[in-house]
Amino acid sequence: MYTEEKKKNTNYGSIFVYCFFGFVLVVGVVRYAKPYYNLQNLMETEAVIEEAFLDVEKSGILPCDLRSSVSSAARNQQKLSATIREETRTRPPLSYCVKFESFATMSKLVKDNGDKYESRPFSAGGYNWTFLVYPNVNKPAGSGGYVSLYVKIDNSSLITTQNEVYAWIKFLTYKSTTDTYHELHATGAQRFHLFKQEYGMLNFLEIGYYQNAAYGFIFNGGQSVFGVDIVVSKPSGTWEDVSYEENIRDPLLDWRITNFSIRDQVSYTSDTFSSGGRNW
Repeated sequence: MYTEEKKKNTNYGSIFVYCFFGFVLVVGVVRYAKPYYNLQNLMETEAVIEEAFLDVEKSGILPCDLRSSVSSAARNQQKLSATIREETRTRPPLSYCVKFESFATMSKLVKDNGDKYESRPFSAGGYNWTFLVYPNVNKPAGSGGYVSLYVKIDNSSLITTQNEVYAWIKFLTYKSTTDTYHELHATGAQRFHLFKQEYGMLNFLEIGYYQNAAYGFIFNGGQSVFGVDIVVSKPSGTWEDVSYEENIRDPLLDWRITNFSIRDQVSYTSDTFSSGGRNW
């Protein structure tokens, strides 16, 4: 009887060993099979993306998500400031607009003029301004691979009128593929004075967008359009000066109203009286 019981225990032990090794074998198969499954899915996904990209290229219109494929630094790699807004609109520039027949030719010609194009003077909000376009790499310093746009107020306007001017500035460029304007602006008004006559966007838009017509910012053989909105905040024409005087002459008015309980008018006006050097 002892022999039979020992035999049964041995059988149970063998079954446990077989089960353990079977479990290890299954886990190993799953571990090695999973990478192959994921690799196969990845290859299929890449094939779908490549096919979609070829379809987009054939259509001639590149979606916004592919902006980072430009050779110069993409804007999503350099986050905009919390005070800067990037928008799209159909309305043309409000204050000034300039069209270059060839962006590439303009970029070469301005190298002898401080690497910038400066527009002729124009009027906005009662002041004279000029519009500046910097089309070349790292001009002005710190712009990197971006086009920079600036406005400059005529200092004679500040001398003849007032010492400070506050204005909301919006910079724009035309995109032909969507027939819209790409706009970049600060959320607050900008302050101009004799010691600060310029304001602009150092990193307006990557230069690479003006080197490939597929993005829409150059069109008709290389043309490009830039513009600016300038809305001047006029100083308030209504104001008051409040002062306090501790020792007021004749500070009290003694006004006697007779038969007050039977009077039926809504209000009554006293005679003019003097107090604090003024008439009331």
